[in-house]
Amino acid sequence: MISVFELFKIGIGPSSSHTIGPMKAAASFTAALPLDRVARVRVELYGSLAWTGKGHGTDKAVLLGLSGLQPETTDPDAADRIVAEIAASRSLPLGGSRPIEFDPAADIVFDRKAETPFHPNTLQLAAFDAAGETVALERWCSVGGGFVVREGETVAEAALAVPYPFRSAAELLAMANEAGITIAELVRINEVALRPETEVDRHLDRIVDAMMSCIDRGLVRDGILPGGLEVRRRAKSLIEKVTAQERGNVRIGHEALDRVSTYAIAVNEENASGGRVVTAPTNGAAGVIPAVLRYYRDSHPDASPAGMRSFLLTATAVGALCKMNASISGAEVGCQGEVGSASAMAAAGLAACMGGTNEQIENAAEIGMEHHLGMTCDPIGGLVQIPCIERNAFGAVKAINAASLALHGDGIHRVSLDQVIDTMRQTGADMHSKYKETSQGGLAVNFTEC
Repeated sequence: MISVFELFKIGIGPSSSHTIGPMKAAASFTAALPLDRVARVRVELYGSLAWTGKGHGTDKAVLLGLSGLQPETTDPDAADRIVAEIAASRSLPLGGSRPIEFDPAADIVFDRKAETPFHPNTLQLAAFDAAGETVALERWCSVGGGFVVREGETVAEAALAVPYPFRSAAELLAMANEAGITIAELVRINEVALRPETEVDRHLDRIVDAMMSCIDRGLVRDGILPGGLEVRRRAKSLIEKVTAQERGNVRIGHEALDRVSTYAIAVNEENASGGRVVTAPTNGAAGVIPAVLRYYRDSHPDASPAGMRSFLLTATAVGALCKMNASISGAEVGCQGEVGSASAMAAAGLAACMGGTNEQIENAAEIGMEHHLGMTCDPIGGLVQIPCIERNAFGAVKAINAASLALHGDGIHRVSLDQVIDTMRQTGADMHSKYKETSQGGLAVNFTEC
């Protein structure tokens, strides 16, 4: 079982696989070190981490992790200061306490030639003593959504006993229908088998608050996003135009969708600037679920905190299926695994909140995923900006459309969610590596910087 605590995590941008994952790996590596013996540390980044790590802030993330910091509790503004101090002083506070010599330009290596036999997001961390002898050496894989494992291992799916241990949508539907409960109720029962219900609700409410706060921050900030592409923030100007349009005498039908698009853009501009976001299920797709959740909160007459919890619990079931049976990593299957999974999760969550049956919820998720199949991950300049920011807006709108289509049907459809997730996995396996978060193909090479 993949828990809501694992799937929805608060962290910093711009990437769950390239920022949050490497930061967690570096922090875990450091926590196990005999600090008094370590005189030098060296980090080597491979595969997609090497190709797009600069644009995704992987080097910054590694420095923070080696300094003993964790994504959820790191202040984005303080993070920039810490990284600047390390670069200026060439001294790293290993584990937050022991200063050692460290030159980020020399001691973090972006190796674009070495093979990555287990996962395209691989990093190696090595610690040495004063005599140059190896104290510790580990290779970690950042497998998407902020999940990390040591090379050769798999994500530890909970071996804990839960009442409903589903591994497919078919099993999920059968278990829920046999018990006479909703998908959200089933996921809640599993979560409560692992921890107190009050703790589950606190986490869900923290996730909702973090998502809504991220939207609010993104709607009031302007300026240029970091990275060199000179992409201007536009959520603030967009929401001002949408609000002015809503005050007019002539109303147009898609105003609500304009707001949804703006909410998604606001989140992903925050993510691109290294702000605090929620992996949902990744940072690159962080805007889809908050935008649709905000749409539910503001547009549905029966919206409530309980409904928002049900939204996230339902989305968790779909996200878990995507992760267990395919991938949510852009470096592994392209953006179909990131925005596609997020759109399917959001569609299912919205359908649940709007009174859909379990079959309609599964259908909504299937529609949301089906129409992202084959989507590449080709960020210009290795930055999570173009086409990533707008792509979240479209993923959110597609999710709403998918939920609406499913709710107007009876839940019966020809292609199942299991089949479309398996298709996503197969498509990702067939996709050329240059379209999987390496910035070696697609828009990343057909865009000319002026």
